[in-house]
Amino acid sequence: MEITADSSAIQPGSLAHWLGEHAELGGEALAGLVSLIEPLGNQAAIKSVANGRYVFASVGLAQMFECETVIGRTDAEVIKPDETTALRRVEQTVMAQRLPVVSEHKLEINGRRREFGVTRLALGQDFLLSVWHERTEERHRESNLQRALAQIEQQQGAIEQVRRELQKGSGRDDVSGLYLRPQFDDQLLREIDLSSREHREFALVVIALDASSAVDALGDEAQQRLLEGIGRMLRANTRAMDSACRIGTHRFAVLLSGVGLATAHARMEQLRRQCAAQIVVLNGQDLGLSISMGVSSFPHTASRQDELMSASEAAVHEAQRRGGNQVVLASITFG
Repeated sequence: MEITADSSAIQPGSLAHWLGEHAELGGEALAGLVSLIEPLGNQAAIKSVANGRYVFASVGLAQMFECETVIGRTDAEVIKPDETTALRRVEQTVMAQRLPVVSEHKLEINGRRREFGVTRLALGQDFLLSVWHERTEERHRESNLQRALAQIEQQQGAIEQVRRELQKGSGRDDVSGLYLRPQFDDQLLREIDLSSREHREFALVVIALDASSAVDALGDEAQQRLLEGIGRMLRANTRAMDSACRIGTHRFAVLLSGVGLATAHARMEQLRRQCAAQIVVLNGQDLGLSISMGVSSFPHTASRQDELMSASEAAVHEAQRRGGNQVVLASITFG
């Protein structure tokens, strides 16, 4: 059972503070609140502190507890008596602290184990308001999701292990499975020479892994999983005539041979969306893969190696300045 006291409810600007200043609303305000929370799957009840019997209960609460009625009954008459101790302990805390308290309970109802979140609030000295929300199905979905994420993590680990074994001695980056900066620089020079002689265009894309404080907090292993994920996406989404390489700690580059700026932008936008939808898992947690891209074009943006790289780098910096997870085209100078 988890218990959390919500002290924010009595702070200036809170709903409780406002209602306290408008006591004349009385039962009308309470009835209005109940009518708002019930459509959300929440069920309200009010219990007499003196005898522990419910004096009010939403119709749905009896359905939740699979009994005919809740009003006039105690907890021990609604659920298993040996499970009421935890409920009473929370109620005593609420009456003593005079603050809203949120708790979670696992109760057996008609042979089925179910989970509930309950928010309680003292109404004066004589009554206790509770709002019940069943979380059984929500917990089942969370459990199923965790099992699925664990399976994905296991499969991704196996894929990367096989890939490393197959690529031993190939000169490729061990983490991403891509070629490194020296091979990329050679390929870029050859592409410039070939495209100049054949009067054709190509695109240069610089890709950066977007920063994430949540991922940084998980350490180097989380960063490695994301870099592995980018490597998988680039290997799966580039043609044999293209060249994808890792050129820095969090930097990648792709040469799109014979491709113009508009086509390159469309292809990289598709890749960005695929990366955003990619599930990369560490210890059962989806890390989220977010990348920014800067796209330049030969010969429209520039015709020299250093100028192309500078243009793509400037574009990827602009993409990250705008918040990341986007594709930005390098500017073209006319005249």
